[in-house]
Amino acid sequence: MNSELIAILIAAAVIVLLIAIVVFKRRPRKVNVDSCTKRWQAVQKRCADKGTWPQAIAEADKLLDDVLKRRHYKGKTTGERLVTAQHDLTNNEGVWFGHKLRNRIEAESLKKVSKQDTLEALGGFRQALKDLGALSERKVVAETTDPVKIVAPGAPDVALVKPATKKVPRSATKRPVAAKAPAKPRKLPKGKIL
Repeated sequence: MNSELIAILIAAAVIVLLIAIVVFKRRPRKVNVDSCTKRWQAVQKRCADKGTWPQAIAEADKLLDDVLKRRHYKGKTTGERLVTAQHDLTNNEGVWFGHKLRNRIEAESLKKVSKQDTLEALGGFRQALKDLGALSERKVVAETTDPVKIVAPGAPDVALVKPATKKVPRSATKRPVAAKAPAKPRKLPKGKIL
């Protein structure tokens, strides 16, 4: 009787251990917001020069892929993980536009990307990172020396904000109270680089 009781207790302990392993493995891991914010700021700094826009898009796509892996979205590729995560993302079109643009940059070795395409792609990546909890709601700003303001569509507070040369009244910098409808992403033109 003692040996049967010991065998049952051992079997029960093994089953509980296996269940615990499965539950903890499937639970999404937390994302290090500070690390992702630093990486996002590095992406923003790449936007200071037109020649590095393709690299900024590639880095943003890689950052998103790392977050998707960390959150345990299934799939072998970034695209497969994006399909799995689509119900958790609020701007699927923007994310897919950015990912497809990154694929085009890599496949066709594009050296130039238009400002509109860059902003649209980075806006989609930024929103996806916020949706996944990798970026906080607070302002993320990377400053550069050029006095031009580059802003992602639908996200006027973040993307790349460069210091302005003249003072702007505080009332002009506040976000509007009413939410604007998200801009519909453009489709990538075939064979057109800019």
